[in-house]
Amino acid sequence: MSDNKQNNYLKVALLGNPNSGKTSVFNGLTGLSQKTGNYAGVTVDRQEGKSTFLHNENKITLSILDLPGVYSLFPKSNDEEIACKTLLDEKENVDVIVIVIDASNIKRNLLLATQLIDLKFKTVIALNMIDEANNQEIKINITELQETLGAEVIPLDSRRQKGFSVLKEAIVNAKTSESFFYDLNAAYIKDYKNYREYITATLSDKKSTGTTKLENADKIYRFNTINYIVAKSIQSPEQLSSKKISSKIDAITTHKIYGYLVLLMVLFLVFQFIFFISETPMNWIETAFLNLGDYVHTQLPAGQLNDLIVNGLIAGISGVVMFIPQIAFLFMFIGFLEDSGYMARASFIMDKIMRRFGLNGKSVIPLISGTACAVPAIMGTRTISNTKERLITIFILPLISCSARLPVYTLLISVMFPDSKFLGIFNSKGAVLFLLYLMGFTVTLLTAYVLKKILKTKENSFYVMELPVYRWPQAKNIGLMVFSKVKVFIKEAGKIILAISIILWFLSTHGMSNEFKALETTQIALENDPTTENSIELKKIETKKLENSFIGQFGQFIEPTIKPLGYDWKIGIALITSFAAREVFVGTMATIYQANATEKEVGIKQKLLVEKDDLGHLKYTPAVCWSLLVFYAFALQCMSTIAVVKRETKSWKWVLVQFVFMSTLAYLSAFSAYRLFS
Repeated sequence: MSDNKQNNYLKVALLGNPNSGKTSVFNGLTGLSQKTGNYAGVTVDRQEGKSTFLHNENKITLSILDLPGVYSLFPKSNDEEIACKTLLDEKENVDVIVIVIDASNIKRNLLLATQLIDLKFKTVIALNMIDEANNQEIKINITELQETLGAEVIPLDSRRQKGFSVLKEAIVNAKTSESFFYDLNAAYIKDYKNYREYITATLSDKKSTGTTKLENADKIYRFNTINYIVAKSIQSPEQLSSKKISSKIDAITTHKIYGYLVLLMVLFLVFQFIFFISETPMNWIETAFLNLGDYVHTQLPAGQLNDLIVNGLIAGISGVVMFIPQIAFLFMFIGFLEDSGYMARASFIMDKIMRRFGLNGKSVIPLISGTACAVPAIMGTRTISNTKERLITIFILPLISCSARLPVYTLLISVMFPDSKFLGIFNSKGAVLFLLYLMGFTVTLLTAYVLKKILKTKENSFYVMELPVYRWPQAKNIGLMVFSKVKVFIKEAGKIILAISIILWFLSTHGMSNEFKALETTQIALENDPTTENSIELKKIETKKLENSFIGQFGQFIEPTIKPLGYDWKIGIALITSFAAREVFVGTMATIYQANATEKEVGIKQKLLVEKDDLGHLKYTPAVCWSLLVFYAFALQCMSTIAVVKRETKSWKWVLVQFVFMSTLAYLSAFSAYRLFS
């Protein structure tokens, strides 16, 4: 403990069981908008925020830590280890612990609460989701619960932001409670952990199970008293209508046959809606950027600056920004599935399938989260206690199609299917997108199966989860999440695209060869002659100029290695630049083709639709598009993913193996797709 309180500064740790609503409480206290979800394992790392308010005319500052969910102080996984290590580290100087308890499931949550109270921490009980308990007609005697636990109990409705001012006051006035079972201090848990590791490392598996028996005995002893506390403080109806409704829905969504059909149908409809809903706003954005480019082109004097802004920056950035509606809708649908409670059901029904491929249901949440972004999904594997299963999940996660691939998929699918339907009502584009995600998931499982045979372990894993009740998602929470994700996408992708667009513009408009200089002189003469403006001759010169530029010469140098895939040097440049981030592919293509365009008002999709090779044939045939789609489905082209894999595995070996495997898989699969559709 510290003396921070004398300085009107308190360090507060939020701790509770998974899916108890800690992050919602954190957001309510700090005003931030960290991701929340109606399933376990949303928080896998510590989050920090501050809250400042007046207490008795004194300014109080709370430094608040949102820690991963734990069931007890004996950690079983990496995320639980983070929580316990932070809590028990004397350097952290935690002043007050806010124990977040699900008001609709108090009994299970009290195990952790009694352990923390025994360790002499200043504690406050945040009885979260009190609205859910009221809906279930659960009657809680707050006064009785306070007296029994010896800590102040504050009812919270985090969905409606009720009770947080009272909670802040309670934190300031928090006191140490009397121990329930043992007179301990935090060093006990740390010593116990070291003792357990020593026993496990030095004795046989059979003997080391004694430590587990000690833990179980402690839990049984505690639950005997917890049962008494619950009996005195809580009255629950025998049949709860909300749980009855959830059970009826679960009879279908978790059925051994219908459950999988529902999951496939949900995903199929999501991808149908992504194309259907986002097409109009995408066209608006594309038109707006084309008009912006045309306006800037006419307002600025002709020259290098005009060319840089119009053909470099605006063209490159618009190539990615126009796909924001699709990315936003993808995040919206994922948020809806998470908050409604369906994501937990998807995890539950997939456990049986996952086991056959060397995984378990805990891998499902990171895999589904990977459809948004692989980086937080890989961090989410910390909830997997089995080392082998966690390593396999990290290895296969980049094979799941993420939102960064969506702009690439959308552009190429739109070129293949400009406007077509099947069965009269379904969008062909959405169906192809669904197949790409399904293909990625299938290859993911097959890769996991191979790794299961290669990696040997004696660890036995199991998957136990509590299905949350279905809830109607709050539009505000989903809206904030979508806004946050899109903002991060624009910020991260924007920085890369901005830099690459400037570099590409320079390399595509400059060259050292005599031929390039001669073409540049001829181009200037033709542009100054009004009779030849936008003539076929001028376009030929611009094409030749691009081919002889720095970027053109480099692209032609690497072209032989990608020609078997059906790619030309322009695609090769986009493949290289998109190593930084996959979505850069579209911006690169937009910049390259804009540098070669005489009709500036035409979008990138229209340019690809009419692009022809040296023989006069259409370049972007179904064979080339499928080859590119398959390549991007499997290639590891994301520096952020590589960095987080290194951090989570603590080894460059797995990064190298993963990169070589995925690159080889992408190349061979793209080659096969090109030959198949040619």
